Amino acid sequence: MPTSREADHGGGDRPMLLGTHTPKLDDKGRVILPAKFREELAGGVVVTRGQERCLYVFSTAEFEQVHERIRQAPLSNKQARDFLRVFLSGASAETPDGQNRVTIPPHLRQYAGLSKELVVTGVGAHAEIWDAEAWNTYLASTEDSFSEMQEEVIPGLF
Repeated sequence: MPTSREADHGGGDRPMLLGTHTPKLDDKGRVILPAKFREELAGGVVVTRGQERCLYVFSTAEFEQVHERIRQAPLSNKQARDFLRVFLSGASAETPDGQNRVTIPPHLRQYAGLSKELVVTGVGAHAEIWDAEAWNTYLASTEDSFSEMQEEVIPGLF
């Protein structure tokens, strides 16, 4: 049976985080990593601001690859500068503790409006952390457009 790494890109070294999980945020701002993500994220994670007010969670290795691609963006481009500032200024390197918990810093909890009820989704190369209510609202608002897509959003997928 292929590992999560082998299942993606024909044996490449990219992670494959999938599924939807519903952990709770504890009183100290920690979340238990979903069991299916633990092997991939055991060596450390980077949590940062995501789009649509969620948080992105990358393995340290994946974040290094993302950072390398970001570094190639031209600083003369205002949109690139804006993205760099928001994305990297919120980033926090974290190491899961012995109980597979990761602390989410207060500024990121506030950014994503996190309450006790969370949804953690696997999105291939990274995971996302959402406030459960925000996720349900987002999913309800995008499901119709997802089923009605007429153009190829991801070239060559279908």
